[in-house]
Amino acid sequence: MNNCYSMAAALALTLSAASPVSAQKSKPAAGLTARVAQLAEQEKTQVIAWRRDLHEHPELGNQETRTAALVAAHLRSLGLEVQTGVARTGVVGILKGGRPGPVVALRADMDALPVTEASGLPFASKVRTDYNGQQVGVMHACGHDTHVAMLLGAADVLVKMKQDLPGTVKFIFQPAEEGSLPGMEGGARLMVKEGVLENPKVDAIFGLHIQAQTEVGRLSYRPGGEMASSDVFSIKVKGKSAHGAYPWLSVDPVVTAAQIILGLQTIVSRQAELTEDAVVLTVGMVHGGVRNNIIPEQVELTGTIRCLNKGMQQKVWAAVRRTATGIAESAGATAEVDITNYAPITYNDPALTTRMVPSLERAAGPANVTVQKAVTGAEDFAFYQEKVPGLFVFVGGMPKGTNPTTTAPHHTAGFFVDESGLTLGVRTLATLALDYLNGK
Repeated sequence: MNNCYSMAAALALTLSAASPVSAQKSKPAAGLTARVAQLAEQEKTQVIAWRRDLHEHPELGNQETRTAALVAAHLRSLGLEVQTGVARTGVVGILKGGRPGPVVALRADMDALPVTEASGLPFASKVRTDYNGQQVGVMHACGHDTHVAMLLGAADVLVKMKQDLPGTVKFIFQPAEEGSLPGMEGGARLMVKEGVLENPKVDAIFGLHIQAQTEVGRLSYRPGGEMASSDVFSIKVKGKSAHGAYPWLSVDPVVTAAQIILGLQTIVSRQAELTEDAVVLTVGMVHGGVRNNIIPEQVELTGTIRCLNKGMQQKVWAAVRRTATGIAESAGATAEVDITNYAPITYNDPALTTRMVPSLERAAGPANVTVQKAVTGAEDFAFYQEKVPGLFVFVGGMPKGTNPTTTAPHHTAGFFVDESGLTLGVRTLATLALDYLNGK
């Protein structure tokens, strides 16, 4: 904090000799940066306490009732206007600043995953539930507990700086980022559909994600396509059933499905221009048959497609359909292809990103802010970015000096976050909101 303040103050002093107007703009920026850092540090103990409570009591998507109640109660205690039941269990808090101005949104996701925790933490989850017909543990294995805690901390900071806010801040606590149960809509898509970006209309939105393979104290981002779109495909291969002893009487959908699986791999290896952007195509499930000596009538393949630009996404969709139907036809079978978009590309608006990079540098220090490679994971934050300019940032959660290849990945039982990194998340969210509203 002191180093950042000294650097900004020195810059203001230098500019004052050449331009009194520039000096007047720099001094308030330095003062706000120092104030945010001071208040965020004061929030440290409370943010960690919230995180540990949420971690010990995780809830799956669209079931975040306890989490939502905790969030709503705290936002009300701050005197905010609070909306509950948004997209089933979502919570929205509205902070009106001391002067009129634009509207900025800050978002945190709240849901956990069907993972049995094996972290060994004293506040580890012991929650179990029925998921898709199986008894499983429930765990915050992707850090959404930290996201909620950091946004609550940022709300505290911004409320205390209300008079420095020329505009409005919307705090969006979103359910079901990891997806809903089959047949149940949820997450950012439903929040947008229910008008979370309206009344008042949001001008820009910011979000962050903890990163267990990045050292604490560091931020990373990428202009443009930062995270991939996520598409789910299903291919139903229909043939003709027969006794396993007489395969010539069949049109074998098992062999045909196997050929389709191999054929799909050539879409990435031989048809996608990989120097342009990455593509991932994975067959994750194969279902067909009930007995070893019966050739079934149908086999179903299910998988995922990940792309980083819309043009390539459209080409891959067309190639999947062409490959599956062509191979099936060559075997005398048919293939029904269904492709559904789960999440669009997480696309950081280039103009907004360029504008806000100085804010990231004020929050973390210029040496701790880097441009990262694209990620083939997906984020439904992208639905907000389809409607308004948005910036999604990664914040480090790995202990300093740790080898990232030895840390447990996200979505696994040993997932771990160094809580000392949460203060930077609070500082980042508050700084982005303050700077955007103040026209920085």
